[in-house]
Amino acid sequence: MEARAGAGIVAGNEGVDGFAEAAARAALGLGGGPCRLALVFAGQANLDHAAEGLAAVRERLAPEALVGCGAQGVVGSGRELEDGGVAVWAASLPEAEIEPFHIEVVPAGNGLVVTGVPELDGADGAILLADPYSFPAEPLLAQLSEARPGLPVVGGMASAGQGDTLLYGDEAVSGGAVGVVLRGAGLRSCVSQGARPVGPEMTVTAGEGTVIEELASEPALARLRRAIVELDPDEQEQAARGLLIGLVTDPNKPDYERGDFLVRGLIGADEENGSLTVGTSVRVGQTVRLQVRDAAAAHEDLMEALDREAAALGRPPAGALLFTCNGRGSAMFGTPDHDARAVAEAFAGAPTGGFFCAGEFGPVGQRNFVHGFTATLAVFP
Repeated sequence: MEARAGAGIVAGNEGVDGFAEAAARAALGLGGGPCRLALVFAGQANLDHAAEGLAAVRERLAPEALVGCGAQGVVGSGRELEDGGVAVWAASLPEAEIEPFHIEVVPAGNGLVVTGVPELDGADGAILLADPYSFPAEPLLAQLSEARPGLPVVGGMASAGQGDTLLYGDEAVSGGAVGVVLRGAGLRSCVSQGARPVGPEMTVTAGEGTVIEELASEPALARLRRAIVELDPDEQEQAARGLLIGLVTDPNKPDYERGDFLVRGLIGADEENGSLTVGTSVRVGQTVRLQVRDAAAAHEDLMEALDREAAALGRPPAGALLFTCNGRGSAMFGTPDHDARAVAEAFAGAPTGGFFCAGEFGPVGQRNFVHGFTATLAVFP
């Protein structure tokens, strides 16, 4: 049997009725078949009715596993509601093993212990939804990547504010993270970091931690300034609006394309010693390249990422989950529905659900990272 999916999205703060209507619309995509996995995303006002809303979702879909979170805004099949609403995404996944999990961070002596981390044996992917105030997402993603290099972990940080913002089974919970491990679902990931590489590739020849001391055997700051001077005028203008740096995470490729770079901010520069501080750890020998981000670059990057994924699939997927940054939307593109519409067009209208995140999760190379200003997808063939 082939996998099927459905998506429903409802605007406003209708409480239980919003959950029920979104679930009913998602059920249509399943064609009367069973729902094995449901994801629910809801604006803050709708979370006040979370228990009753989840009961309504269960009544209409009867999912084997249900997870979700609170959201600043929600996404569903070509539409983006940037403030509130409810989105429900449902999938049959007949060949898959689905293991829901709830990770908690609990006090232990003078520190904290993370409990409930799932085993990844035999997994082909995982969906992770986390509380941004209490959960150490970056260390966990690093741990999972060490345990299973190349395993995609896709999702994002809840964005509805503090409180009981995670949904697990029949209730809203606070703190930690929820999600599902998938085996046999064929999950694929697609990450658009919303930036365009400019200038030459350069090698880190001295550095430690998050500090780059030398690039191509020159003081890093001096080499950076020379690279900017060598850009064409349009690229210099983009760099002046917001310059980033991309770091190659997989050194084994012969050539590096746009999606091979982990994009991070330039945190600071030391005029005395000529070093640069960046938003991630670096290593000597690592290849870096300047990156610029604006609406045009973000659009171009997303279209290239979607074209690559559509070509790799060869046919429209059964469905997809879209985790887009709450700094994107109409604030970045000047028009609503940009990311959701692009995904719908690339995947021939495949049912898509998701939300605006306070940080997105997805792989670059063999590792998973927390990103910003990205559009990250979990794609189900």
